[in-house]
Amino acid sequence: MLIQLSIRDIVLIERLDLSFEKGLSVLTGETGAGKSILLDSLSLALGGRGDGGLVRHGLDKGQVTAVFDVPGHHPVRLLLRENGLDDDGDLIFRRVQSADGRTKASINDQPVSVQLMRQLGQYLVEIHGQHDDRALVDINAHRTLLDAFTGLTEEVAQLGGLYKSWRDAERALKTHRARVEAAAREADYLRASVEELEGLSPRDGEEDELAEHRARMQKSERIAGDIAEACEFLNGNASPVPLIASLVRRLERKSHEAPGLLEDTVQLLDAALDNLSNAQMEAEAALRRTEFDPRELERVEERLFSLRAASRKYSVAVAELPALAAKMVADLAELDAGEERLGALEKAAASAKADYDRAATSLSSKRVNGANALADAVMAELPALKLERARFMVNVTPDADNASAEGIDTVEFHVQTNPGTRPGPIMKVASGGELSRFLLALKVALADRGSAPTLVFDEIDTGVGGAVADAIGQRLKRLSDKVQVLSVTHAPQVAARAATHLLISKGPVEGSDKIATRVATMTPEHRAEEIARMLSGATVTDEARAAAARLLASG
Repeated sequence: MLIQLSIRDIVLIERLDLSFEKGLSVLTGETGAGKSILLDSLSLALGGRGDGGLVRHGLDKGQVTAVFDVPGHHPVRLLLRENGLDDDGDLIFRRVQSADGRTKASINDQPVSVQLMRQLGQYLVEIHGQHDDRALVDINAHRTLLDAFTGLTEEVAQLGGLYKSWRDAERALKTHRARVEAAAREADYLRASVEELEGLSPRDGEEDELAEHRARMQKSERIAGDIAEACEFLNGNASPVPLIASLVRRLERKSHEAPGLLEDTVQLLDAALDNLSNAQMEAEAALRRTEFDPRELERVEERLFSLRAASRKYSVAVAELPALAAKMVADLAELDAGEERLGALEKAAASAKADYDRAATSLSSKRVNGANALADAVMAELPALKLERARFMVNVTPDADNASAEGIDTVEFHVQTNPGTRPGPIMKVASGGELSRFLLALKVALADRGSAPTLVFDEIDTGVGGAVADAIGQRLKRLSDKVQVLSVTHAPQVAARAATHLLISKGPVEGSDKIATRVATMTPEHRAEEIARMLSGATVTDEARAAAARLLASG
């Protein structure tokens, strides 16, 4: 329930901190005192539409904070966790409204979108007035209310699971059928492609391996050429070795004729011959170590050409050829086994639909029975609300072709306000005042089922007489035994039945020429005086005070 509402700098409200209790709380005051501002502020804190005009004149921003105490099993806590938000302790909804129209929203001091704030707020508070009967506007809400009244909420959730299973089976069948049909159209192409790719047998990473191997061999080819040229020079016809050896022999013969003249030269030439011989052996060994095989290079290049030709043909990168081959094999296998699997999927979809149809038909039958019970419960409340000549009907229309997660039924509230008139949808037939009373009767019939933990009624007693206002007060009181009820009222009969009475007034701010709205919790004495004022108007008479005392005693 709502336990606190704090408002800062919104329209006429400068600073206001309100605490709320269980049961029925009423807000009364002169017209224009600021009752609607309170409801607009609460709506803002629940994700309602923001407006820069809500900010108190001359200031940059205003703020509204609403604090809720809800049990640990309440659905709003699950939604908070699903959205990654803290849900420990009280729930604090805060909305900051800037004068330039921008707003900031947070829940438990964690930033949220206004859309999420609005979604969560709908689980906590319902605000109803003569022209904002949202429970009666949305036909989907009619079905939800009937299910809550009849105790079918869990069954609807189970039906939603069956609907999902059926739709998933239908999608799987549709997807598989499309794949089989597409594969059948391409059967010959698939078989030829599979044969070609299986023959090619591409491997993951093969292109990179081949490219690196080819680069190494090409590099070896260039080096081997240079080494072979060196070997040819050292061993071939142009080799300097025979010439140097002949020169050494001639110089050795001459050295005996001139001792001490040629020995060093001969020694150096002998060393040169040894080095050249060593160079010949090292060059031949290096040539062998290059291990260059022209046939291997040719094989690698042919393999690369084949892979890249297949890449161009199938419009995929070479690296994707193995995956493509595997997919084509799978597609071909699926084509070969497709009819068998198609039959299994058709049976699964038909079975899932049959399960859904049985559950939806059973649920529809329970809704029809529940519709009669809900209509009777609402009808029982109408005479005291001066709608004794009216009829309330809950129309359940099954349509198997309009299946959804919620079932096959369209549920709509119809009314007949006077005998002899044509019944019709409640929003089209009932007047504003009648709508409010139908809504109240519906809420009383539902009690704590299908309602948010806090219900706010905005002047639903407008335009009704004393007896009807008293009946409204009795039903609001009874409703407040199950949920928290806040009512903005001008009816003393309603105000007298409240557990908490808040008086809204406006006046000058001390030390300033500004006007501000104030809210005071009424003591028993002041409450009697306020109800007397509501009975008699500007001048409170003794008769009005006596009548107020009787109302309070009966409340």
